[in-house]
Amino acid sequence: MLEGLRQFIADVVSPHETPAFDDDSYQLAATALLIHVISLDGQPSALEKRKLHSLIELRFGLDPGTADRLISSAMLAEGEAVDLYRFTSVIMRELDEAGRLRIVEMMWELVYADGKVTEFEDNVVWRASELLGISSRDRIDLKQRVVARQSDASSEKSTAP
Repeated sequence: MLEGLRQFIADVVSPHETPAFDDDSYQLAATALLIHVISLDGQPSALEKRKLHSLIELRFGLDPGTADRLISSAMLAEGEAVDLYRFTSVIMRELDEAGRLRIVEMMWELVYADGKVTEFEDNVVWRASELLGISSRDRIDLKQRVVARQSDASSEKSTAP
């Protein structure tokens, strides 16, 4: 698993680029949480990696190169972390409740990216949500919203000519 993460870093960023995100960046903290989520069930799939990249670009308004550097920095930070608190404490300081809800929603989007949810993924979203001050009701609502969107997207694909 660790070798897969190392290879992912090598694929994402060239050796000459230097990450530009400091440890107090909520974007770095959020991305590290997202990487933690996709790494729980082994090596992240190509689909999960693409979904992570698109979420980072879209939600943080980053160009592809900056998103690559953020992901690379976050992978290093996630690899050094001993718990989720390192990241959730930064997010708590930097984001209001709406921002924290968006982070949890992004986590759910990654959990459902591969079409299957493990108990480990569900548990880490629950733990991170608690540390982010997100209620159980809001966490479950976000989960259901993501599932409904996935269902709608699947229906659209199956009915397309």
